[in-house]
Amino acid sequence: MIAIKVIGISIISLFLTCSIVGQISPGDLVEAHAHLEGISNCTKCHTLGAKISDDKCLACHTEIKARIDEKKGYHASSEVYKKSCITCHSDHHGRKFDIRHFDESLFDHNLAGYKLEGAHAKNECSDCHKAEFIANPDIKKKKNTFLGLNPQCLTCHTDYHQQTLPSTCENCHSQEAFKPAPNFNHDKSKFILRGQHKTVECIKCHEVVKRNGKDFQQFTGLKYKSCVNCHQDPHQNKFGQNCTDCHTEESFNAPKSISTFDHSKTDFSLVGMHSGVSCKSCHKGNLTAPLRHNRCSDCHTDYHKGQFAKNDITTDCKECHSENGFQGSSYTIERHNNSQFKLEGAHIATPCFACHKKSGEWSFRQIGIKCNDCHTDIHESFLDAKYYPESNCLKCHTMNLWSEINFDHNQTAFRLEGKHQIQTCRSCHDNKTGLEKTNLRFSGLNSECLSCHSDNHAGQFEETGKTICSNCHTSDGWKPVTFDHNRARFKLDGKHKDVACNKCHPSVDGVEKPYVLYKTGKIKCKNCH
Repeated sequence: MIAIKVIGISIISLFLTCSIVGQISPGDLVEAHAHLEGISNCTKCHTLGAKISDDKCLACHTEIKARIDEKKGYHASSEVYKKSCITCHSDHHGRKFDIRHFDESLFDHNLAGYKLEGAHAKNECSDCHKAEFIANPDIKKKKNTFLGLNPQCLTCHTDYHQQTLPSTCENCHSQEAFKPAPNFNHDKSKFILRGQHKTVECIKCHEVVKRNGKDFQQFTGLKYKSCVNCHQDPHQNKFGQNCTDCHTEESFNAPKSISTFDHSKTDFSLVGMHSGVSCKSCHKGNLTAPLRHNRCSDCHTDYHKGQFAKNDITTDCKECHSENGFQGSSYTIERHNNSQFKLEGAHIATPCFACHKKSGEWSFRQIGIKCNDCHTDIHESFLDAKYYPESNCLKCHTMNLWSEINFDHNQTAFRLEGKHQIQTCRSCHDNKTGLEKTNLRFSGLNSECLSCHSDNHAGQFEETGKTICSNCHTSDGWKPVTFDHNRARFKLDGKHKDVACNKCHPSVDGVEKPYVLYKTGKIKCKNCH
């Protein structure tokens, strides 16, 4: 108040001096007001009989008046509003006088309507208040002015985004630094970050390129509708472009839903038993990691332990098996017939395991192709090897049936004739040693009739230890067709020819059974008559 009073007294004195003493200036005006020097110019600032007119000040300083009228800026602040201009800006103190009375270090920038925060608080006034940031050409010409700045960031800062983003920088950036942009919320953009996208560095998606000769980071105009806009498609479009059908943003290796995954879209459709197998049974690691699957052995152990390998390459399981199960085989008889052992006769109906699983494991190689490689030679030691060399059963038997015999008995010392031809082998070759019934005896047999037949005549015709049946009988039947009574001791003649045999040859009791007595020794008449 004292200063105001002093100034007021000075002004009054000035006017009194001017009017009374002859209009003498109390001192030089500052350089900015130097053009107002001279008695004729006093009233451009002073009002006769009154103090300095603020209106006259503002009539010249229109840029300040405009700010006051807009209630903006320092001169419209509560600290300054309604104060007379001369309160702070007295003149007539010489050309070099600082009429502004402005201590930059103590200035409260908040009063200017722009709070200095962050990096701005560390700047010097001249860093911002310089002509190149002032748009108004009239203000731009003024020296040491603090007017003319726009609070918008781009007034002072270069638009790094080259007008591809709104000019409201504060939407993303703080006043601490240009990077990072803490106010930016990606969730408010067209592409909300989810899952692993949240951990990706901005530069991974928003590349820095050269634009108009300057570094430029792309934040707009990016393609993002499809995952493949940024990510390489490891499936080469086999499953379409909509990756989210299977994957999530959490991890490429964590499929979205296993239960709904259509495996048929892969190169390996799940068929048969594969459709019931859990994913982890095949995909030991990541579910999306590539798997070899062209051959069954890529996943399955070779149950046959390389038995079907050719040139060190294992025949694939699907050559014989299907996805419906390992049990059973699609190996056909026709294919078997192309092997070293052609299936014929009863072998066609023989189950595989009968030949190929004689022990606990299946065996398909080196199991032999001869009869006795699989079948027991029941004739061994009972049949002369010359009749079936190398134990070849087919010399006598057929593939169709064991009992179907095609042996030519004539090659032996006993030619089959008459009733012998219709007998079974067992009728003559039955093993009577007490061994198995199937074990017939073919060697070491006696060809005499009584070696097989009983002597119904109780040894009556035995001569020198032998009974020769063929003297009376043939192989065609028991009834004697070759007996000639005339060669006996009693020649039949006369009425004797008409006498029944039993009249002379009665049945008598034998040791085991009755028999017909042919050698009666009664050849005289009185023996019968």
